[in-house]
Amino acid sequence: MIRVAVVDDERLVRSGLRMILGTAPDIEMVADCGGAEAVETVLRAAAEVVLLDIRMPDVDGLTVLRRLRAAPDPPAVAMLTTFDAQEYLTAALREGAAGFLLKDSDPEQLVRAVRTLAAGGSVLDPGVTRAVIGGYLTAEDQAAAARAVSGLTPRESQVLALLGEGLGNAGIADRMGLAPSTVKDHVRALLAKLGGINRIQAAIVADRAGLVTGAPRGTG
Repeated sequence: MIRVAVVDDERLVRSGLRMILGTAPDIEMVADCGGAEAVETVLRAAAEVVLLDIRMPDVDGLTVLRRLRAAPDPPAVAMLTTFDAQEYLTAALREGAAGFLLKDSDPEQLVRAVRTLAAGGSVLDPGVTRAVIGGYLTAEDQAAAARAVSGLTPRESQVLALLGEGLGNAGIADRMGLAPSTVKDHVRALLAKLGGINRIQAAIVADRAGLVTGAPRGTG
């Protein structure tokens, strides 16, 4: 079972997400709360995946994200956002967010996203993909991305391109005909070569370096 927690200041949003995700046979909702008690609640519940509101009045989502990512065994965190919160996206990405989902995402998309996050993948809702990519890397960063990618082996470049599609290790292994453990080693190596970035940052680098022909897929 995938252990999921939802952090949002609106009780109605938490209730709706709990109802949607609770229908999936492989997902267990272990906690839902507001921002003030989020870190303690999420860590105590040992959540593997957290859906976190990016803007909250008591303790903002970026602060919660930063504290969760500093935990010894941090969960995968996807930010719940709206179209008017784009100024927060780049900051959340730099703090280690594993994805971005709109609050009005389709229920099936939410379930797929949770499964992708639990499998080590990244998620980008199509509605925010361009905003995330456009806001994260400047022209100078784009040139740096191309230089960094040039130092990867052909196989690492292929893995990076698949990361750019939002695939987790299992999906990459299936696409390339490799063992998941081998893919894990390749991912670890290329993330280190790219400066110790995370998977979703690597997906954006892949896009800016021209390795991805289309936009990264919303749920991998």
